[in-house]
Amino acid sequence: MSSTVAAAVLAGALTGCTLKNSGEPAAGSTATAAGTGNGSAELADGSAVKVALVPGGAHPYFQVWKTTGATAEKEYGLGDLTFNETAEWDQQKQNNLLSTLAARGYNAFGVFGVSPTDINSTFADLKSQGFAVASLASCPAGDVNEADFCLSTDVEVAAYKATQATIEAMGGKGALVHLTGNNVDANTQLRIKGVEKAVQETKGKVTLLQTVTDIDKDLQTAQKAVSDLLAAKGNEIQGIVTTAYNPAVAAAGAVQSSGSKAKVVAIDDDAKIIGAIKDGSVSATVVQNPVGQADVGTWVLALLQSKQCVMRDPGVVVDSGSFVVTKANVVGYDKERQSKTADLKKQFADELLNCG
Repeated sequence: MSSTVAAAVLAGALTGCTLKNSGEPAAGSTATAAGTGNGSAELADGSAVKVALVPGGAHPYFQVWKTTGATAEKEYGLGDLTFNETAEWDQQKQNNLLSTLAARGYNAFGVFGVSPTDINSTFADLKSQGFAVASLASCPAGDVNEADFCLSTDVEVAAYKATQATIEAMGGKGALVHLTGNNVDANTQLRIKGVEKAVQETKGKVTLLQTVTDIDKDLQTAQKAVSDLLAAKGNEIQGIVTTAYNPAVAAAGAVQSSGSKAKVVAIDDDAKIIGAIKDGSVSATVVQNPVGQADVGTWVLALLQSKQCVMRDPGVVVDSGSFVVTKANVVGYDKERQSKTADLKKQFADELLNCG
């Protein structure tokens, strides 16, 4: 959208409107997701919107999308919301699934693309059919996003934070190992950059002993990789930073059972990881915001598909947040994440949407 058109739309929009969802109190009452924007980000009627949240396949990370989506369907008064993870980590199968969902009447899609290098063609196809589309939890590779917006963890920043926390736990020196996911995944390459940046900032006090990729397929694969690593190089390792889910769970368990003194920093908030932080066997974890991705993503999709709003900058990329959790804040860390989710809604209303 041009700046001239954007200015015209903004000029006609209400000033200082409260964020309000279908079914919430009328103007002047306190909304559930309170905040003021420069435009009217009000989902007046979402009943014609049918949202599909579609991960690339089965993975523990996405399970909260299912529960969050069910809550969002009621909160926002949507016509329907489905969660479907049967794509089996195959881009063509995911494309077929999306086509099937469209044929069933779903008209707004929140998608974690299987292939970051190919997903833009899928997004463009959905857009050409008049559907609102969000890239959730992962953005397309490169500089172009054909979806309406991308709401995802800035994975390079998250990996950088995780490595900083690991280095701190190591006492600022020693050998570090990085455990991560699929090497050909653009997100994995960004995570590697984040880890390397933090290591470089130590000016040689910390060395990156090894980066182990392709071990996030399942927990068994990760457990074997971590076991082999500790058997071969356990005495050399002072720190382990994990930037993928299954390696994080595997590393937490292996270090505890083996008696290794390596400091472990994990990713996400699996119950085993949170328990390990509480008992001290894991130093920290960096949690992401899948609830915010599903909640805010669904809300924005409903505003777009109902034609109540348009994106000011189509394809904009928004960081959904990442948060370092240690023993000091493990009890109340979710409050910070909830606050970030509220801030994301306000960011979309104030800066990213034109509504009127």
